[in-house]
Amino acid sequence: MSWEKVKLGELYNVHNGLSKGKQFFGSGHPFLSFSTVFNNWFLPKTLSDLVQSSDKERESYSILRGDIFITRTSETMDELGMSSVALRDYPNATYNGFTKRLRPIDSQRILPEFIGYYLRCSEFRNQFVAFSTMTTRASLRNEDLLSIEVPVPPMPTQRRIADILSTYDDLIENNRNQIKLLEEAAQRLYKEWFVDLRFPGHKHTRIVDGVPEGWETLHISDVCDTIGGGTPSTKVKEYYQNGNIPWVTPTDITKNNALVLLDTAIKITNEGLNNSSAKMVPSGTILMTSRASVGFFGICDFPVCTNQGFISCVPYQHNMQMYLLYNLLNRVDEIRGKAGGSTYLEISKKTFRDFEIVVPNIQVLTLFQTTTEKFIERMRILSKQILELQQARDRLLPKLMSGEVGV
Repeated sequence: MSWEKVKLGELYNVHNGLSKGKQFFGSGHPFLSFSTVFNNWFLPKTLSDLVQSSDKERESYSILRGDIFITRTSETMDELGMSSVALRDYPNATYNGFTKRLRPIDSQRILPEFIGYYLRCSEFRNQFVAFSTMTTRASLRNEDLLSIEVPVPPMPTQRRIADILSTYDDLIENNRNQIKLLEEAAQRLYKEWFVDLRFPGHKHTRIVDGVPEGWETLHISDVCDTIGGGTPSTKVKEYYQNGNIPWVTPTDITKNNALVLLDTAIKITNEGLNNSSAKMVPSGTILMTSRASVGFFGICDFPVCTNQGFISCVPYQHNMQMYLLYNLLNRVDEIRGKAGGSTYLEISKKTFRDFEIVVPNIQVLTLFQTTTEKFIERMRILSKQILELQQARDRLLPKLMSGEVGV
């Protein structure tokens, strides 16, 4: 049997998502967020976001195996038309109003695993963007979406293609799980040494007013330089065209699966750097998101600059790096609690610099640095393997979908 080209409207019904006020979020039933759709080719096993929803809403905005979710509106074209496919039913779950749900008309005609891969390839993305319009926000009409054609090979072919590509994803997921275990081990070590005060030599150290003797109470400004960022004018193409300077945005951090940042989605030119408030920071800098999505962290693996949504922390002493990172990771609620703003949350550099920090003696500080550096190095290796696997999968994807590589 040959491959068919079929309009989405022959395969799926479309339904917009659930829109509710922010007061309804944080408790209740599982909720599929815009960011989860954007960052995952397939829905994760568990939806961590929660919303208070009614029986009628959960029935109308349900999530079943085979459902496709597509981002339908965004500030930029890059966020428009990103998809995620459900590979199981999600009881009592609903989904975000800025996404569209495509529900299969005939579940025997197309395999969810196959369509999930196809929707992320450039052939589909280009069709989607071509239909989109830019007003104040990017958008797409239902009739245009349903008119887009997708390939429908015979079901055995769909299964073979999905099996080939899922092999890469299984290896990627295994690496991500290893990274998570390493991050949890480092967090446990920090808690044991610096929260429970069971650090090496603790039995022979006096505790004075809750602080081990020989340790100091300082401020963040005493232990690191705090550097802001900036955005070159997007109206000047020379600031971005053929750029080679890594420019970090909060999305680079929030969608990263490890503390180590290996790449950025956007590069700027020297002209862009020189004509903005963005500043270069060295490899090993601790990057903290400080605006809107406050309190997410990464360590850059190379010199970078950031947009204005960051406070970059450059420790004055190298052996302070890992302690400062995990100290801040342990204080995310405190950091977010100090953020203010009417339009979006933001923590200022002044407020952040005034945070107190208890600094261990140099022996404990150095031992924690050398111990956790090994964890970070292993995370770096695993992250590089993930990147290589993703690149190999993405090179193979269009060849499989076009039939160039037979199965």
